[in-house]
Amino acid sequence: MKEALLERFLRYVQIDTQSDDNSATCPSTAKQWDLINLLHSELRQMGLAEISLDTNGYLMATLPATKEAVPVIGFIAHVDTSPDFSSEKVKPKLTENYDGGDVILCAKEPIVLSPKDFPVMHNYHGMTLVTTKGHSLLGADDKAGIAEILTAIAYLQAHPEIEHGKIRIGFTPDEEIGRGADLFDVAKFGAQYAYTLDGGEEGELEYENFNAAGAKISIQGRSIHPGTAKNSMVNSQYLAMELNALLPATQRPEHTENYEGFFMLSSISGGIAHTEMKYIIRDHDATLFQQKKELLQQAVAFMNHKYGPETIKLELNDQYYNMREKVEPVRFIVDIAHQAMLTIGVEPKIKPIRGGTDGSRLSYMGLPTPNLFTGGHNYHGPYEFVVVESMLKATELIVEIARGFANYQA
Repeated sequence: MKEALLERFLRYVQIDTQSDDNSATCPSTAKQWDLINLLHSELRQMGLAEISLDTNGYLMATLPATKEAVPVIGFIAHVDTSPDFSSEKVKPKLTENYDGGDVILCAKEPIVLSPKDFPVMHNYHGMTLVTTKGHSLLGADDKAGIAEILTAIAYLQAHPEIEHGKIRIGFTPDEEIGRGADLFDVAKFGAQYAYTLDGGEEGELEYENFNAAGAKISIQGRSIHPGTAKNSMVNSQYLAMELNALLPATQRPEHTENYEGFFMLSSISGGIAHTEMKYIIRDHDATLFQQKKELLQQAVAFMNHKYGPETIKLELNDQYYNMREKVEPVRFIVDIAHQAMLTIGVEPKIKPIRGGTDGSRLSYMGLPTPNLFTGGHNYHGPYEFVVVESMLKATELIVEIARGFANYQA
């Protein structure tokens, strides 16, 4: 299983599948089709049933049941990688029997993956780490999840003595830009419950995530020659700074953790005459989430009162909600995953997601979908790495969850 898993993963990460939030197509980039079409071919080669690929890049398939009267479950991963860092020319590097020291990604520059910066590396002495050579992200988010799902399905095919119900597989585009569930056909997928393989370190089991909103702010200034600007110029950049200062500095991502929410200024651009700002707003608690949105609206209203109506325009839209509300009524799906981890010798780490997954959206679309670990760290940048032994445990976990559903007694 380990060799098959690693071979799949190393092939997948070398395919550039970066998504683009400035594109209106689905998938947002044509290059995602390179991996989607490859996976489509592999599903056919595996002899799976009910294989479908729609025009938007959503790929689904079925492993038929070996036991009847078992709930249909699904396992889902996304094909795209983050726009935050290059995924071109990914050159995976294996560090076997890791000795606990620095891993030199690129000696020339130098680019070093060090436990001084990432103490979690101390947990992986003697194990195999997969990194890049420092000039791209790796793409374990979420190609590790894809490789783990397909390796687990191949294992179940090779071991028909393992009882399981019908298993659905789903691969989605554009998760990294928040659109992975936009065109996901829940009815067509036909599962009662599902799991995304899109988490991090070994043991992660997540069924809570942020409530999320996005804000776009347009600030209109007045450009006047600085020599004659007195009492006439309105510098929109200063207004942007003033507006930002009205939001609590303690509620920024760099000052929050666990269940604490935040405002994040994700981009700002412009000049004297016009400035645009984008924020993301996050909180696990629905009441605090609403309060944060209201605080931003009040800040904009205050600035418009001070500088004149329509000086600042705000577009505020909810993006997704905390899946806990939809998972709690079927908490047994978390319990099955929890017990499966214990069975394979993994310590469960139940914690809230400080972000979102396809599962957070899918849960509100009628498909309760907790999130499972894949074994990766430091996603979305050149210091990303994945632990092969943890990937193997994630693969075993999929098999054990399938077995758990077959044996579950309500």
